[in-house]
Amino acid sequence: MAAKPEIKLDQFGLRSTGSRQAVLAAFQQAGYALSQGDIEQALSSQFDRVTIYRTLKSFLASGLLHKVLDDQGGIKYALCQETCHHDSNHHHQHDHVHFKCTQCGQTTCLETVHIPQIILPEHFIKQESNLLIQGVCRGCNR
Repeated sequence: MAAKPEIKLDQFGLRSTGSRQAVLAAFQQAGYALSQGDIEQALSSQFDRVTIYRTLKSFLASGLLHKVLDDQGGIKYALCQETCHHDSNHHHQHDHVHFKCTQCGQTTCLETVHIPQIILPEHFIKQESNLLIQGVCRGCNR
């Protein structure tokens, strides 16, 4: 598998701080979507929950992360890849499938599996699409 390119905060218009570097490293090391609680648990000895919340909020606003809705109504966050983009109305789009493993609970972006285009009725404007598929991931299926 090819190495993923290094993510630099300044590419997203973000200043490099200790908390931003630590949160980014947590996502890169995990390789799957994380909740705010996951990050707080991993970094609680270094940063308070408000700092982590503000860091996640700035990552979302800059397009470094996107939200992933899980099957229980919670929110997780995943690093954006090349398939994420901004549409003509500057809405952040990530029209790919998310997969949640029913055994290990990890949620992963399936970057190459795209959500089919859906034609909405007149006067409905799409802002975001989410598709969560549940099953057994590659790691648990061995």
